[in-house]
Amino acid sequence: MRTRGLWALLAALRAGWCLLPQAGYLHPDEFFQSPEVMAGDILNLQVYYPWEFLSSSPCRTIVFPLMTSGVTYWVIKSLQQLDICSSCINSYTLLVSPRLLFTVFSFILDYSVYRLAPFWEVDPWKALVLLAGSYVTLVFYTRTFTNTLEGLLFALLMVLVSSRKSDGSLVGPTSSPLIGIITTAGFFNRPTFLAFALMPLLYWAGLIVDSQKSIKTVINHFSKLILCACFTAIVFVTADTFYFTSMGLDNLYSIKKSSLLDVISQLNEKMIVTPFNFLSYNLNPHNLALHGSHPRVTHFTVNGIMLFGVLHILAIGAGIKMLKEYIHQLIRVRSLCHGSSGLSVHSEGSPTLLLFYFVPLAFLSLFSHQEPRFLIPLILPLVLFSTSQNRAVKWRHVITIFNVLGALLFGCLHQGGLIPCLSHLEQLMHSPESSNHLRHYTLLFAHTYMPPRSLLNIKKRDTHIEVIDMAGSEEETLCQTVEQQANNFTCNDCHVFVIIPGTVRATITKCGVSFKNETLIFPHLSMEDPPQIPFLFSGNWRSQLGLYILQVDRDQQRL
Repeated sequence: MRTRGLWALLAALRAGWCLLPQAGYLHPDEFFQSPEVMAGDILNLQVYYPWEFLSSSPCRTIVFPLMTSGVTYWVIKSLQQLDICSSCINSYTLLVSPRLLFTVFSFILDYSVYRLAPFWEVDPWKALVLLAGSYVTLVFYTRTFTNTLEGLLFALLMVLVSSRKSDGSLVGPTSSPLIGIITTAGFFNRPTFLAFALMPLLYWAGLIVDSQKSIKTVINHFSKLILCACFTAIVFVTADTFYFTSMGLDNLYSIKKSSLLDVISQLNEKMIVTPFNFLSYNLNPHNLALHGSHPRVTHFTVNGIMLFGVLHILAIGAGIKMLKEYIHQLIRVRSLCHGSSGLSVHSEGSPTLLLFYFVPLAFLSLFSHQEPRFLIPLILPLVLFSTSQNRAVKWRHVITIFNVLGALLFGCLHQGGLIPCLSHLEQLMHSPESSNHLRHYTLLFAHTYMPPRSLLNIKKRDTHIEVIDMAGSEEETLCQTVEQQANNFTCNDCHVFVIIPGTVRATITKCGVSFKNETLIFPHLSMEDPPQIPFLFSGNWRSQLGLYILQVDRDQQRL
């Protein structure tokens, strides 16, 4: 009962923290691979379309953004149009509604653990507590990443291929069509899904062959899988081709008015298969280098520890121990003597679970671009492995401290001022005073992550708001742009705001520009411009962990 209550508490924390909402900004992809695109297409807001969603380089399927962020934005748009909610569309709902849907979806992980735990001889509630208490679940699985969807599909695939009863007896596999659908959907979501699906599919194929005496039945199972996979692929290709050839949902709706022959002709003219474009781009080392190159061992030595802490270390230790045992067995030819046909599921150390963890890890390590979020789907086999034989119990205090610190760092501190900053600016620009008297706003962001324009809630027809993203520009370039905006006297009622972390605020003071208002948003931690340790122990420590909104004094500039 104690573990059940603890899981319920952690589940409530997951949902409540999503609604609060979480201020931490993990990576631009959490916005620019789904919500930003759908906000432009469905809500007609000013957004920044990433290159993957341009018709000239379509590398991302539109199906999952449409089914997730698209659905939530359509709901709040409908509520506002029906006057059920007069101001449903604002920075809060634009941020939280897609996240809330992903948070609901995250409980697929919990369901999967509950279903799989007896199969792997694991206490289900202990495994659920370990899963729900991980900061990866609390933070990453409540964000709109394609990696999140990848993890959920991987979890469902593991459930489908586990075709044994808890007593170990075989059950005839009947989930071939669903396995084909999920595998194909995962491939279109992220082609790297094949790395995660490889071991479950091989495991399922082994069960099929072992449990079926008739070759006809085996062929029937594989035929169903291939047929459903092909059908799913056709659905994705059709949807993506419609979207990218019409470039946007507004134009897509107009296609429906065309004749069926015109639609078929357009499909035949240019068939778009986004995963192949994705692979073509990412298999080019030069392209990957543009996004950052890392040593091939980064996932093993850094990212795994960053995400899972001591659980990753325990898995590595167990993996090395089992590898030594198997080498010794091969030397003594024991496996041949016993006629072993494969790894035993219930053997000491759960080697199959380790394969579910390390095989995808090894395949992802072949690429030079390695980010921690690429590994978040591996939390499921790792939790099951760590709970078996109570491996994680003696480390529970270390695990708790690790996850609390991880949740604070990534859920609150990391780029934590940018989302509240956008909300503040949205309220400022949509205040009654601004609405009654048209003003021109220039928002200049420097040394922050890319700001999602959708959270400013600016309609495409509104041209009086300009967003300039300076990224990590050098001091000379930054000052030149700020001075140019401050000395733009062609606009009488212009308001120029500079958004910059406190750690580089001194740079702006060298630009020769005066400021009349400043707002400090706390906390904000920029790892690209980290705070200096001595300043954290001074009276100016809040400035080092804050994000400034500085309003240029254009009246002073005129003087």
